[in-house]
Amino acid sequence: MALVYEFVWRVLHVLLHIHRTIVTWFRIRLRNWNSRLWSRTFAALLMPVAVSFPNQKKLVPTAGKPVSRLYRWGVDGKSLEKLPLHVGLLIAEEEPRYTDIANLVVWCMAVGISYVSVYDNHGVFRRNHCRLKGEIVKQQQEILGPEGSKQHSVEFLNGTSDKQDHQVLWCQSVVNVVSPDDGKLRIVRAAQQLCRAVEEREKTSKDINVTMLDSLLRESKSPPDPELVLNFGPIESSLGFLPWHIRLTEFISLPSHVNICYEDFFSALQRYASCEQRLGK
Repeated sequence: MALVYEFVWRVLHVLLHIHRTIVTWFRIRLRNWNSRLWSRTFAALLMPVAVSFPNQKKLVPTAGKPVSRLYRWGVDGKSLEKLPLHVGLLIAEEEPRYTDIANLVVWCMAVGISYVSVYDNHGVFRRNHCRLKGEIVKQQQEILGPEGSKQHSVEFLNGTSDKQDHQVLWCQSVVNVVSPDDGKLRIVRAAQQLCRAVEEREKTSKDINVTMLDSLLRESKSPPDPELVLNFGPIESSLGFLPWHIRLTEFISLPSHVNICYEDFFSALQRYASCEQRLGK
């Protein structure tokens, strides 16, 4: 009988996750549809004004060009009441799409986010960090164009391990690739390091405190704690994402990172900003 109850409980748990994913997807689509409807309405109202001044110079760059998109994204970032300094991209899906992840990173840079951490619980991005860096640079050129790429250069970090493997351009944004090795395993290694120090009488047990442990976990190149983590996939879990960094982090779940559009990404930022505003932060 206990096995039957356990089976029923697991089925209900799966159905609950499916229900949450579907509801989140419909909310995002409805919000995007409403925003497009309002933008088209305003464009129709303002069209006669634009026609009445044919010789007037355009203050906004031409639509469809990289500069135009960059201008729009910069305005979007400034329009938010609260823009996170550090955003984590948690990929809880089996097959990561490097192009879509690169797009998310470039969008973060364009709206003014200074730090981006890319994480998956299998360490795929850590093992293939060169491929991810190449895709980010490629999408940076395609989306922002040469001029936009100069304005939004990036520093790449390969996790928060002792041996930093990083490539530095003119740094305006930092992309950090992290894996489970930077989570619980990192805590285990720090504890082992403290134990060896005590065993070799370099320190005493009374010297060990929270501050010392925290200094071992955080390196000089480590970004600040993430204010927002976007969780892509059906699993609503932190999956070991830097457990000592996320005490005050807001998690927002999205159905998938595959073929994600800018509107879905910016909608998540708006949800974060409105939540922070309600909390009075």
